Amino acid sequence: MKQVVQSARTGVLSVREVPAHRVRGGHLLIRTTASLISAGTERMVVDFAKKSMVSKARSRPDLVQKVFSKLQRDGVMATLESVLARLDEPLPLGYSAAGRIVAVGAGLEGAFRIGDRVAMAGAGLANHAEENLVPANLVAPIPSDVPDEEACFGTVSSIALNGVRLLEPKLGDLVGVVGVGLVGQLATQLLVLHGCRVACFDYDPKKLELAKSLGAEIVWNLANGDPSESVLSHSRGVGCDSVLIAAATDSSEPFATAAAIARDRAKISLVGITGTEFPYREFMKKELSVVVSRSYGPGRYDDDYEKRNVKYPVGWVRWTETENLAECVRLMSPSNKLRLDTSALTTHKFEFSDTERAYALVTEGTEPHLGVVLTYPQTESAVSKPAATILPRAKGNKCVLGVVGAGSFARTKLLPALRGSSDVVLHTLATQRGISAEDSKKKFGFAHCTTDVNDIFANPEINAVLITTPHSGHAALTARALAAGKSVMVEKPLALTREELNEVIAARSASAAFFQVGFNRRFAPMVLKMRGHLANIAGPKTLLLRVNAGQLPPESWQKDANEGGGRILGEVCHFVDLARFLIGSPISSVHADAATPSRAVAEDLTVTLRHADGSLTTIFYTALGDTAYSKERFECFAGGTVAALDNFRSLEIATGGRIKRTTAKLEQDKGHKAELQAFVHAVSSGTDAPILEGELIESSLATIAVLESLREGAAVSI
Repeated sequence: MKQVVQSARTGVLSVREVPAHRVRGGHLLIRTTASLISAGTERMVVDFAKKSMVSKARSRPDLVQKVFSKLQRDGVMATLESVLARLDEPLPLGYSAAGRIVAVGAGLEGAFRIGDRVAMAGAGLANHAEENLVPANLVAPIPSDVPDEEACFGTVSSIALNGVRLLEPKLGDLVGVVGVGLVGQLATQLLVLHGCRVACFDYDPKKLELAKSLGAEIVWNLANGDPSESVLSHSRGVGCDSVLIAAATDSSEPFATAAAIARDRAKISLVGITGTEFPYREFMKKELSVVVSRSYGPGRYDDDYEKRNVKYPVGWVRWTETENLAECVRLMSPSNKLRLDTSALTTHKFEFSDTERAYALVTEGTEPHLGVVLTYPQTESAVSKPAATILPRAKGNKCVLGVVGAGSFARTKLLPALRGSSDVVLHTLATQRGISAEDSKKKFGFAHCTTDVNDIFANPEINAVLITTPHSGHAALTARALAAGKSVMVEKPLALTREELNEVIAARSASAAFFQVGFNRRFAPMVLKMRGHLANIAGPKTLLLRVNAGQLPPESWQKDANEGGGRILGEVCHFVDLARFLIGSPISSVHADAATPSRAVAEDLTVTLRHADGSLTTIFYTALGDTAYSKERFECFAGGTVAALDNFRSLEIATGGRIKRTTAKLEQDKGHKAELQAFVHAVSSGTDAPILEGELIESSLATIAVLESLREGAAVSI
């Protein structure tokens, strides 16, 4: 299928051929018939992408600070890799569209049917693409008498409606709308439908004239000066009961205008992105309140609601983003005596094949425009399943690799290390999003890309699989690969439960292939030096692993118990395995204790590992520290010596009264490249697994035991 994609680094926009979506549970596969280019929002995204690196930095000082913190902690090369990988990610454009359902995911049977016409919402979901895969909570049925080219305004209308709802307008209220672009025009109509009198303010006389024709009672060209006297004369000296700001500008003038026209104790709803310096004295004297509208409404930015279709109790949340979308599309019906007229807002229509010309109009402003609609040819080819490409059998002993998943970590650390290797054939890349698959295929040199993992497991040419998906799929995918006779390197964790771990063990017992877990720290040069020192010391050792992990964003999938398993399973496993590697003795028991959670989940804890040889490891893991400080420090005391490794940038070994230091100048090497090389060599040469699989199972089981110990309040034997 074809999709509009923009480069985050250069701002170049193109229509690319990408793998078609595969329907999955809770989602609908929709063939797009019309999509709306939201001029203000999308122009801002495009303009940002076109900026130079310096200009991008000036626009987002918050991100610059994060870069400096990472630079200080992790060094130049690691920071540069991270920044460039983020800039190389392709940006899907579009978020307001309409289309027909072509496949219904599990769990939605009966609620939706193939052929139903629906409006769809969501950045990264309702894209400018021939097909889209959208969760059920982000679609709404289209009335039979509403054309798709009007229904595609549904999402942008929802943005306007949510901004209006936050004002809590009442019959007869005089409501000001500052900025009558697309959202302002929609808000004007919705306020009229609420029974309000509307006053519109803008610098564009044609837009004001349009607003007047759509129901505005008062229009005022801000080029003519202060509108407050006009408002007072139309409101018997009261002023606007509330004000909606829909302007898009760096200036804070909209706040000054709102303060001037608002009545005492009025409410101001901010929908557009503007400067936010407000005239304190005017706001204070009138005791004005400001509320910032959350896009389409309640549910927005909530992954449980948007991705997993969790419903809100209607008694508590009546108007969710789903209901706002459905109501806006319903109001478009000509059968209503008063309706939301989006056809009047459509100034241009382009065929999807002419997308680049449409965006040139929007971004360069070559002529006045408001609603710019893309229409799509309705052909079966847009959703037909692409045939899998079977390559000729690789000559010689090579690792013919299929990769499942291409998130930011894979694109930053793993795939660059594989690109160009003479021992690897990068055969097939499978991701959930076609745009990600196509971009990574091109960047890293894969022969084929797909959105169907079966293309990897069923292909006899592929003899090895790299799994870099969210944690919840690791065990099942590993077991499938082993059952297909393919060796596996799976990113940590191997499993989230004992049952999943047993599933992997059973699959490995019946397979001639092997598995490796992405415990890369075992392969880090400084860790190997540290272990080499400790291996020569007899007797028990004491090991302290301190991890200053920092906070994850609240929306991070890693914090989700169902998808990521939490940070204990997802990250602490690294250090359980590292302890097993450095001490070189089996783990016999695990005891864990956690501080009172500061953010509802246990992320600050100590884990004590007792080893069979009498050694003791303490893992101190916390998210409470400042990330400008080093992330990881490992100290081992044994036989009258001390070995201390700080953030993979310096290693100190104290012995015989002297300290020997090793320092990494630029690159912080955590062993990712070496671990991949070891895996590839084992596959291509037919030698044993690089890490004893029994140790990997032991480390995985010990990590699961950390959670069991926290639940039981006691040590757990391994």
